[in-house]
Amino acid sequence: MRTKDSSATGSWTLDNKHISSAVKNSCHPNLKMFLAALSFAYFAKALSGSYMKSTMTQLERRFDISSYLIGIIDGSFEVGNLLVIAFVSYFGAKLHRPKIIAVGCILMSFGTFLIAMPHFLIGRYNIETSVRSSVNSTNNLSPCAESLPESIRAGDRPSILPSKGCVRESGVPMWIYVFLGNVLRGIGETPVQPLGIAYIDDYAESENSALYIGCVQTISVIGPVFGYLLGSLCAKIYVDIGYVDMETVTISPGDARWVGAWWLGFLITGTITLISAVPFWFLPKSLPVPVDKHDTSCTPEQTRFIKDSPTMEHKFRPEEPASLHQMAKEFMPTLKSLLGNPVYIIYLCVTIIQFNSLIGMVTYKPKYIEQHYGQSASKANFLMGVINIPAVALGMFSGGVVMKKYKLDIMGAAKFTFGTSLLGYFLSLFFLAMGCDNSKVAGITVSYGGVGSSSHQEPSLFSDCNSDCLCSGREWDPVCGENGLTYVSPCLAGCTSSSGSGRNMVFENCRCVSLPSAPTENLTVTLGQCPREDSCDKIFPYFLALSVVSSFIISLGGTPGFVLLIRFIKPELKSLALGIHTLATRTLAGIPAPIYFGAIIDTTCLKWGYNLCGGRGACRIYNTSAYRIVYLGLALGLRTVSFFFCILGFALFKRHIKREEKNALANGNAEMESLSKEENSSTHCEQFVLASDCSPDRETHL
Repeated sequence: MRTKDSSATGSWTLDNKHISSAVKNSCHPNLKMFLAALSFAYFAKALSGSYMKSTMTQLERRFDISSYLIGIIDGSFEVGNLLVIAFVSYFGAKLHRPKIIAVGCILMSFGTFLIAMPHFLIGRYNIETSVRSSVNSTNNLSPCAESLPESIRAGDRPSILPSKGCVRESGVPMWIYVFLGNVLRGIGETPVQPLGIAYIDDYAESENSALYIGCVQTISVIGPVFGYLLGSLCAKIYVDIGYVDMETVTISPGDARWVGAWWLGFLITGTITLISAVPFWFLPKSLPVPVDKHDTSCTPEQTRFIKDSPTMEHKFRPEEPASLHQMAKEFMPTLKSLLGNPVYIIYLCVTIIQFNSLIGMVTYKPKYIEQHYGQSASKANFLMGVINIPAVALGMFSGGVVMKKYKLDIMGAAKFTFGTSLLGYFLSLFFLAMGCDNSKVAGITVSYGGVGSSSHQEPSLFSDCNSDCLCSGREWDPVCGENGLTYVSPCLAGCTSSSGSGRNMVFENCRCVSLPSAPTENLTVTLGQCPREDSCDKIFPYFLALSVVSSFIISLGGTPGFVLLIRFIKPELKSLALGIHTLATRTLAGIPAPIYFGAIIDTTCLKWGYNLCGGRGACRIYNTSAYRIVYLGLALGLRTVSFFFCILGFALFKRHIKREEKNALANGNAEMESLSKEENSSTHCEQFVLASDCSPDRETHL
């Protein structure tokens, strides 16, 4: 008996040492290093991704393409994810995860550098304008010419015929480099999220896992703050800065033709992404497992998962050598098991629909601010960076804190996520009421007399006042008249003379410009569009305030919703589940959303620009009322549909929880019965120990 007690005591002592060691290693230094490295990688990828979003209007103008093509370029990032996400998530979970993440960061940086390459391959940006940089104050330029001399056609005045530069630039569509670079960025970004989050959840204590994930997600939202600020800075700098005399540039950053130094930001973000790869090379493949993830004394509530896993027996399997053949053989059964979970399928449907709404809104929100409220691209990006994005970061972090403080279970996290999403949705409905009228552009939104044209009548750029001028209807060289109307070009304003040079040029004797008080007096026009009305400027601050509040409330459910995903999936399927989730949202939301949002925005264009070859280029002015309705209506409509799937998901969710509770209770009763029988048997044997051999330790007892 003493021998056995001694052995048991020694075993108990060893177990205590093991537990003590596990507790001590629960906050392993390498886990801290991995958390810091992953946070920086999240920051780097979010920085480059948000900067890409901030340059959409710049790329659209630089390459003379429509919003539809911009949507294709933006969706190319998700194409890169689609190519490798499933395999990286499955095979990467069994290989050296930190080094795979490092390789991904290197690929992201190379893709970012590739995006900037077209700037160094194409010529200087040619502004579509009728202003001659060589004109000084003593020379007069007559926009309204009754004939076109050869000298004018050759140089000073834009020709409607294709120029010699057309063949050179159209032979190599430079936006393809941006497309391919974004694909490479998508491939590189693939392992960061599924492998990084799964690594943290495997080796962090359960109670801290949600907080750590919340911290990483918060850092990933701080990245866009700097991304949009960088986009704001670069948008102020002229695209060919250092190569042209800025005195000859006759447009300002608020002009629809302005292109900022979009390429500069990609060089900066590419360098930062390359640096983020370094720490992962020095991290181990695995870390000590925290005690609460292999302690059998944990309660069923702590260890139970929604489907097929009432116990923790299979949660953390021992390290085993990776066999590519064996992993490939197990892939399809594993995928079938994952997709057989109805709660997971409903979760995918909800997130896919909501991601369509989110991605479409975020992609074109700076453009919406520019076009609807008359702000420059630089200011729109600045406001996104310093007002909107911090609200999202604070919301995601607060969501993680709430989940940890109130110890929300799976159902609590689901209810919290749904409630915040629904409240944010109702607040977003007020955006539809915060509209501005169209800019008053003669021949497009109003007549030359300043009267609004009928929506059923095609506006005409030509009128009696400019009928004697040989004007091109394709030009977009806006000027502002003294009567507050914007005219498409000095020629269409009927101007017959000019004075000054460069940005200070003034067009005079404009026959289409008149005031009610002096209808016969010919007035002047200046370069650029007329400013918006004061009523629109008053609405804009309310739009920003509502945007901040709604973004904060919606993002509160971000972290609980993400933790919800990894908690109702069997542990060995966790990395694959995250990968498939990312794959589905990238494929069915990230790729199509920017494309069809861009296509529907293109339908509201009132005046298209034209490229050097005479083909349709970038849109110069939109119908702001129609833009607001289709842009906000589509985003809010998608979110409405997602709530119907949420209701179905809750029903399935509750049924699964009740089933698991019933199974856990049945298993518990069975164990109690077994223990009771063993106790009775043991007592019976002790009573008859001298006359029976039922005790396996009979010699010890004797």
